[in-house]
Amino acid sequence: MEGMISLARTGDFSDFAIFTAKIAVMLNAMRVLGSGRTVWLSCLALALTACDRSPRTTDRAGERSYEARGIIREMAPDGRTVEVEHEDIRGFMPSMTMPFSVHDSKEIAGLHMGDAITFRLRVNDNDSFIDRIRKISMTEVHLPAPSATPGERSASQNAPRLREGDMMPVFQLVDQDGRKIGLETFRGHPFVLTFIFTRCPIPNFCPRMSKNFLELQDAIRKQTGLIAQTRLLSVSFDPEFDSPQVLKAYAEHAQADQNIWTLATGEKSEVNDLTHGFSVYVQAEGGTLAHGLATALIDADGTIRKIWRGNGWTPAEVIGEVNGHAR
Repeated sequence: MEGMISLARTGDFSDFAIFTAKIAVMLNAMRVLGSGRTVWLSCLALALTACDRSPRTTDRAGERSYEARGIIREMAPDGRTVEVEHEDIRGFMPSMTMPFSVHDSKEIAGLHMGDAITFRLRVNDNDSFIDRIRKISMTEVHLPAPSATPGERSASQNAPRLREGDMMPVFQLVDQDGRKIGLETFRGHPFVLTFIFTRCPIPNFCPRMSKNFLELQDAIRKQTGLIAQTRLLSVSFDPEFDSPQVLKAYAEHAQADQNIWTLATGEKSEVNDLTHGFSVYVQAEGGTLAHGLATALIDADGTIRKIWRGNGWTPAEVIGEVNGHAR
């Protein structure tokens, strides 16, 4: 698998996610076919990387676009976001339900929940949105049959939700080098915790979290004071796929300094405790994960100082919180 992962060490985080999603498909094939398929899978990985025949276009600025269809499940009151249960977007991501930013709210002005639509998904290195939205017949949308069993939910339903001012709970994870880490690993350092999974292809979701961490890492290297002592922790909520080996490849791709930025996985129960504690919704759907986002700043003594919901936070906000606490 090392040979396959090394192919994805250049490019943006979305490209890495698409590549690792292909590896996930191949790993499923391994489970079906049994052991001893390393050479065959390596060749298939090369073929998939070199010959992606997905229905997409790329403009001169590197923006990719994909034609898609789905059913509207929810609409934001301001018309800026619409939640769509969409078909497989070939070459990008499988069928799932997720929110999309709308380029022009006028395009959905006459639409309602339950309408079938066709749309274009536009993706660049930093953002994604949909346009060319048009109502179509329900017969034109072909969604996979519902799973017979519900998606994965946290096993820690009775655990309290964490709030600002709470103490960070003890946890046990494994980093990208296979070493055990926990709260004591970061004791004496402020640290920023966020959640990702490496197969997430939408640039303003997990890839944005990693880009923000890359900016924070640069600030930690260059600045002095408390921010220079701050550490970063990205926890994958996809432990079945994001092994230490996969996370190590992702870390190398991200140019993560292991003295500053740790990527971690762990037992599903440990990961579920953290996602539940920080109210991060994670649902298995269509072969991938529908999820929310949360990022937290934990003080050197283990106190949760700040929690940011969603993807709207900036590295400057984190730096300001850290430096503000130092005054």
